[in-house]
Amino acid sequence: MARRYEIMNTNTIQYRLCNAVGRQITVRLIPPSENSDPVAHFLASVNDLFEHALNDVDNADMVGITIQNLVNQNDKSIGISFRRKDQLSGDVIWSVFEKVSQSNSRFNALDTLVANVHSVRMLVGFGKNVLKSRGRPFSVMTLLKRSIVEVQVEEYCLAHALVIAIAKVDKDPNYDAFRKGRKIRQVVQILLESTGIDLSNGAGIPDLVRFQEHFREYKIVVYHGLSCEDIMFEGQVDSTKRLNILYDDIERHYYVIANLTGAMARKYVCKGCKKACTSDVTHACDQTCSDCMASPP
Repeated sequence: MARRYEIMNTNTIQYRLCNAVGRQITVRLIPPSENSDPVAHFLASVNDLFEHALNDVDNADMVGITIQNLVNQNDKSIGISFRRKDQLSGDVIWSVFEKVSQSNSRFNALDTLVANVHSVRMLVGFGKNVLKSRGRPFSVMTLLKRSIVEVQVEEYCLAHALVIAIAKVDKDPNYDAFRKGRKIRQVVQILLESTGIDLSNGAGIPDLVRFQEHFREYKIVVYHGLSCEDIMFEGQVDSTKRLNILYDDIERHYYVIANLTGAMARKYVCKGCKKACTSDVTHACDQTCSDCMASPP
């Protein structure tokens, strides 16, 4: 099938924000044939264009789009707010296009258009996949670092990670059994039934929010790397009991950080400002008490 658009230029931007990617595509839609329906042609063209632009974006990732007419700079941009990729379609774009075109003096879809596509990869932990990571995967790091605990199951790995982390914090005598994958399945099942959280399609930010609401006496912190600033989720509760979880976006799997300083190879990690330093004595932080280092002060 012939392509319904012509790509003039493409530029990809990796933002400093974790997992955020921007892509700017300059295109010109190819005019429809004489006997074809122009609206149907436009919808098909837009679907083809964004299928190309989002070919490496997962359905659960968030996507936002703006379309600017390069020929007529006075035209208002078409803006499509962030939504899941699987909720984006040509019909959605056409409905926005209709509203904008009513207030524009002219907005010709066959002009040269600049489409800015922004995508944010979301956490969806559901077992391991076959993708290969650059460098050592976290599954290998668990063998090298006793401070990182590998969740032994692929299904409901977030729930398993939280149960293991709680057992570690509370010095539960079943911690070693949970860490090795024993005695834990029934505990996880009871947790999911009592909270009503469904992890059959994976575990993401909304599920973390619900788990945090359930575990008010703990503070859930999820890292996407082994650096202090690699925080993807932090529960908004005041608690000294931290459940440090590690998320691998390559394997789509959750791990437990049993010892934060050991996992990050740092002597001290401040719980207030999340920065690492050589000693808690020399560290100055306005988020912790200067005398007892409690956070909040």
